[in-house]
Order: sequence, then structure tokens, then C-alpha cells
Amino acid sequence: MKKYAAYGIGAALVDTEIKVEDSELAAMNVDKGMMTLVDAERQSELLGHLAGHLVKASHASGGSAGNSMIATAQFGNPTFMSCKVANDADGDIYIADLETAGVEHCLTGERAEGTTGKCLVLISPDAERSMNTNLSISETLSVEQLVPEAIEQSEYFYMEGYVVTSPTGRAAAIRGREIAEAAGVKTSLSFSDPGMVEFFRDGLQEMIGERVNLVFCNEAEALGWGETDNLEVAMEKIKQVADTFVITRGAEGAITFDGEHLAEIPPHKVHAVDSNGAGDMFAGAFLYAITRGEDFPTAGRFASLAAGKIVANYGPRLKAEEYPALRNEFFGG
Repeated sequence: MKKYAAYGIGAALVDTEIKVEDSELAAMNVDKGMMTLVDAERQSELLGHLAGHLVKASHASGGSAGNSMIATAQFGNPTFMSCKVANDADGDIYIADLETAGVEHCLTGERAEGTTGKCLVLISPDAERSMNTNLSISETLSVEQLVPEAIEQSEYFYMEGYVVTSPTGRAAAIRGREIAEAAGVKTSLSFSDPGMVEFFRDGLQEMIGERVNLVFCNEAEALGWGETDNLEVAMEKIKQVADTFVITRGAEGAITFDGEHLAEIPPHKVHAVDSNGAGDMFAGAFLYAITRGEDFPTAGRFASLAAGKIVANYGPRLKAEEYPALRNEFFGG
């Protein structure tokens, strides 16, 4: 039995969520449903435009892999996180959130001066999230943040696709994958965003190497990877780089492939108010289930239930007590 269910690497961000109308997204020239990298000036400009809006989740730690590692740990299987925060108040918040959730991390030494990354999450009336991310110090995530012995003690090494935008972050993910492969640790990658697939495909391929054990993606990312509008064609393309995969499809549920069999996972019908963190929760819940020995269809059903709980509430995570309650509801304790 390994010490950790999963070891994640990704950007450490502090999220601020704000409800907006579609007309405001258009007025601010924000790409709906996408993650856009912006500088501090652009973030300030957007916040100025939105002054007076109701902020639903101010100063909540985020970042895709971080959210997933927190979910896996909160459900009951330990995780480890490699990321980078600055010696500032937001960095303190991020570390405290990891530790409260029981996630071990690489942030135990002296932190560099600078600014911790921030993500402005704009929530539309249809629950779609549009993210404007200033990576700040996360852009300098590097191999220095890797903890090889923790990777070797993990069942899965999990790479957040967003790190592909940082040359040093991408190099760190690649080195981490190599360490995992040498130690017989399974490797996994989340495509993260359609923009990552469209604009950073070569970098994602570098992160994949010859192939990974598991890919997480949504339908738009799958179609983008397959360069097709046919999901079956896209799945065949993913099989060329991954032994197994999970494709989330929003209100249509999900599809899992365990290396032999495809399974259709039904959705959990909920009133969606905020899709921020849904994919992260799905991945975290799925990793929890498979590392406790469940098969892919069972893991998919549990992850779908967990993701449904996320989209029915504001913010990327559940309250601490809701994780064991959800686990016990599904697995019976």
C-alpha cells in the first residue's frame, strides 16, 4: 500500500468568484467558458468594472490539481501537492487550506517574495465559469518544487494541463512523470481546458511522453485533441496516448474507459448554479474511488455524484463535513 493515493502538480491560485451577466462578459471582452491568462493590470481592470458585484467566494484556494488533491484527501485517501506560492497573505491562505484538508505539500521551506497567483472566476446565469488567471509566482513552478520520494510513494502522479503554459512548470511535470515511470507509479493528466489543447498541444504531448495511464478531459477537450467533431474518433485518438480515460460531458454524464470496456455514466440531475471546480471534483473523487479498489464504472458514478454536488453550490469545493457524508452515502461507510 502506497503512502499517497495521488501526487498532484499544478498552479496554486486564490479564487474570487463573481456573478455576471453574459452581456457583461461581452462588454469586458472575456471569452466565455475559457481560462484566459492575464496580467495583474488586466485583472485589476476587470475587478474595477465589476465593483459592487456580490462576491460569492473571496479568498478561497483554488487551482485545478489542488482542488482535486483536496477532494481525494477529504474523501479519505491521502495526497501530496507540488505547487508554488509567495511569502504573502494569499500564500498563507493556500497553505492553510491544503493542511486543513490533510494534503501534504512541498511548501515547508522559506517562500520567495512576490505575489501568489489569483484567478478571477466569472459565473454566468447558465452556471458556466469564465476564468481570468494571473499566475504570478506560479509561473515559476519548477523541478525545485518536486519531492521525488513522495512521487515514488504515490499510486498516481497527476499532472494539471494548465502547467503546460509555463516552460519551467512543464519541465517539472515531465520530470515528475519520468520519476513516476521509473518507480512504477501510474501517471495521469488532465487536459484542463479546450484552450490548452488548441494552443499548447505540443507541450501537452511532451508532458504525456510516449503515453500515460489515465487521461481526464471534458467533451470539448476530447474533440479538440481528436481534431474532430465525432466523439468516437476522438476517443480513438486518446487511446493512442493513454491506457485509460474519463470524458466528462456535463448534463450528459460521463464516459469511462478502463483499457477494455467503455461505460456510460449517467448524470446526477441538479439545478446548476456554478460549474467552477466540477471537473476538478470529478477527477479527485474518481482518483479516490479507484485507489480504494473500485472499478471504473463505480468510480465514474461516484465522481458524477460528487461533481453534481459542486455545480449545485457556489465555489470549487464542498464543506469539510460533506465529503465523508457523500462517501458514506454512496459506499455505505
